Amino acid sequence: MTSYLIGLIGSGIGPSWSPPLHEREAAFQGLRYLYRLIDIDVAGMAVGDLVRTARRFGFDGLNITHPCKQTVIGHLDELSPDAVALGAVNTVVFDGNRAIGHNTDWTGFAQSFTRGLPGAPTREVVQLGAGGAGAAVAYALLTLGVGRLTLVDAEPGRAAALATRLGDGRVTAAALADLPHLVRRADGLVHATPTGMAHHPGLPLPPDLLRPKLWVAEIVYRPLETELLREAALRGCRTLNGGGMVVFQAAEAFRLFTGREPDTERMLAHLTSLVAA
Repeated sequence: MTSYLIGLIGSGIGPSWSPPLHEREAAFQGLRYLYRLIDIDVAGMAVGDLVRTARRFGFDGLNITHPCKQTVIGHLDELSPDAVALGAVNTVVFDGNRAIGHNTDWTGFAQSFTRGLPGAPTREVVQLGAGGAGAAVAYALLTLGVGRLTLVDAEPGRAAALATRLGDGRVTAAALADLPHLVRRADGLVHATPTGMAHHPGLPLPPDLLRPKLWVAEIVYRPLETELLREAALRGCRTLNGGGMVVFQAAEAFRLFTGREPDTERMLAHLTSLVAA
């Protein structure tokens, strides 16, 4: 039986659904597949040391999550074109002695958005958060045909740097103080910060900025219904949770790790069962 050893490197990843999503799909495909969590807070090691250790211990690949998606790049041998464009990596494949970085977050968000918010207007979109995951989401929004995308981040330089790196005239950066004005005129809001995660509870913006004609998309998936999504739904907004993104990015990572075609409908059903449990 073909076997794979995969890991997830990040901070506060105990609640992650990645292990069961990958392992259940592998079991359906007759693969021996072990997926291990490598929490940088518990390991007490830097991401570069963890990548080198995983390679020595025979891992076939790694997923990378907050806060390592950008810092891991300096410890890899090669990047896919998407990872270069985004300046962020969420998947590392070990190929012989080489560690190759990929980004499956952007395709994951694009597929989730198309499936979960069909027909949503994208003339003007505000994105809150311009870190590693935010870079992938912004890239995805451009591929989806957004008319204008405004990036806002608690660190203004990070939003400006991402806008420059994307190199598309439709993307601009704005200050956090401008967020109320921007949201009031936008078609949609994408939230791409850790706020709302199990270890980072709370709201990323005042709820009175939400209104019925605004759609709200979230990348946080644990919990699946964040405080932001609850407040948005109460105000009549169309909403998109982070579950679809995590499934579709996991499916693409599975494909990179194994060379096998995953069944995304089956993986979505796996997610539903995990949420119910």
